Amino acid sequence: MQRSPEARQIALAVTETQPAERARGARLPRSARRAQLLDAALDVFVANGYHAAAMDEIAERAGVSKPVLYQHFPGKLELYLALLDSSCDTVMDAVRQALASTDDNKERVAATMEAFYTYVSGDRAAFRLVFESDLTNEPAVRERVERVTNESASLIAEVIHDDTGLPAEASELLAASLVGMAQVSARYWVGNSESTLDRESAVGLVSGLAWRGISGYPRSESPHTGGIGST
Repeated sequence: MQRSPEARQIALAVTETQPAERARGARLPRSARRAQLLDAALDVFVANGYHAAAMDEIAERAGVSKPVLYQHFPGKLELYLALLDSSCDTVMDAVRQALASTDDNKERVAATMEAFYTYVSGDRAAFRLVFESDLTNEPAVRERVERVTNESASLIAEVIHDDTGLPAEASELLAASLVGMAQVSARYWVGNSESTLDRESAVGLVSGLAWRGISGYPRSESPHTGGIGST
């Protein structure tokens, strides 16, 4: 039976859209799909903040349907928390690597500052999820944001305690102060559109300030011969 002109147009339209639909709904391994969704969500959450971000927009950006998105994340909060976990892990891994990169404490201070400045200056501004979240009234979010400061301080405190012999509480306070200096100064630097300082210069300035302070605490094995970085 010969098709009518209208029927032929409809059939042609369906044929033309099938490849796009197949591409949109292409099956990926679960881990790859999850990574794809998180990647899309990062752009939306950073650009709009949690409250203004929409699951529709995230699904559209990822090239999937909303049901596919909800198969991986039951709701917007769960998606946000997963993304926040990933961002926090990135910061913590960078701090661990910085501390493990050398036995020279002056270089450790510089490497740790560099870790924060590198993260904050990332081209996708993921740091805003961790340090500038608009959902800190949510306990689960606040817990993750505080984790970065607390775990970073804990790692640095171990070094301070081992080198100076200061009590754990004192070491942790000094470490938290260094972390605070790194976070706040890095965010100030990246947010200052009029600044002409490149990252290397900014890290050098703040590292120098931090080192002049922390190096004044004598090493436990030679309390009269110099600071934490003395040999």
